[in-house]
Amino acid sequence: MARQIGLRDIHIAKLTKDDRTEVAYETPMKLERAIAAKLTPKSNSENIYSDDTVEDVITAFEGVDVEIEVNQLSLESRAKLQGSKVVKGVLIESKDDIPPTVALGFRSKKNNGKYRYVWLLKGKFELAEDEYDTEGEKPQPKSAKLKGTFFARDYDGNYRFIADEDATGIDQTIVEEWFAEVTEEPIEE
Repeated sequence: MARQIGLRDIHIAKLTKDDRTEVAYETPMKLERAIAAKLTPKSNSENIYSDDTVEDVITAFEGVDVEIEVNQLSLESRAKLQGSKVVKGVLIESKDDIPPTVALGFRSKKNNGKYRYVWLLKGKFELAEDEYDTEGEKPQPKSAKLKGTFFARDYDGNYRFIADEDATGIDQTIVEEWFAEVTEEPIEE
């Protein structure tokens, strides 16, 4: 089995509709160059006791904490992620900004040269953190780190799609079109 050795092509797509009848997204937009991504699923568990022992464990999905790092974050990308605006090249951040609900997609290279593709289907990012240092003898370049929380869609309860392009039975058109739009759930034939 191949191991993950890379990360690239981080995309976001604004979620425009999510109810029991329909889900819709804007066209995905590529963010800046990828450095790292960490996805941490969260759940709540409750032990059920009877006859002085654990009878069952009930677990409920809570969400996925996401941390991504990119080489930089353009003003346009930052505005898109946190609900701000750019006017005449100036990012305007307001206390009234509301981060949009987005999908997050990327691909990760495997040591066999193939890719794993991922879409997290619904979530929000926190405000971007800024870090600056004075210039010294040795340059200390800074990257942009983003934190977000992703959760299940109302439409179908799905929260993530993962596809390995080398998996048995994979429809290659799915991975070829992965970033053209947020992937729909494949239908069993």
